[in-house]
Amino acid sequence: MEIYIVLDNIRSAFNVGSIFRSADGAGSVKKIYLCGITTDIDNPKLDKTALGATDMIPSEHFDTTLEAVLELREKGIPIYCVELTKNAEHFQKIKYPPKVALVFGHEKKGIDPEILKRADKVIYVPMRGKKESLNVANCASIILYEITRN
Repeated sequence: MEIYIVLDNIRSAFNVGSIFRSADGAGSVKKIYLCGITTDIDNPKLDKTALGATDMIPSEHFDTTLEAVLELREKGIPIYCVELTKNAEHFQKIKYPPKVALVFGHEKKGIDPEILKRADKVIYVPMRGKKESLNVANCASIILYEITRN
């Protein structure tokens, strides 16, 4: 399995660091695309939570998320956006392809609508409490471990 992570304007360097650490822990992540306002790996706050995982997972910064998505498209990698939408599918009820890019969005605004239009699938993690969504780093961890479980 090959997993690519696209971070669409993630505000918190701590969340980005946590995603790096989970990506390393789950395995199979080939690259993390840091897009827009998402911090680059030279941010000391990021390393506080990544704890060196930035050395394990290759990454690249893109000015826009669209640039990253277009690069992945050129490589034939399906784009799965993680977002709460009307057409979103439960993340545990789908079959993941051998190569997949997971897009995670801004903590408050979500994924840019232009990126959602280009998704092959939109998936979600169900909420059983009163809150609408999980922290983006926690959500990434749950999905990464589900995909790599088998």
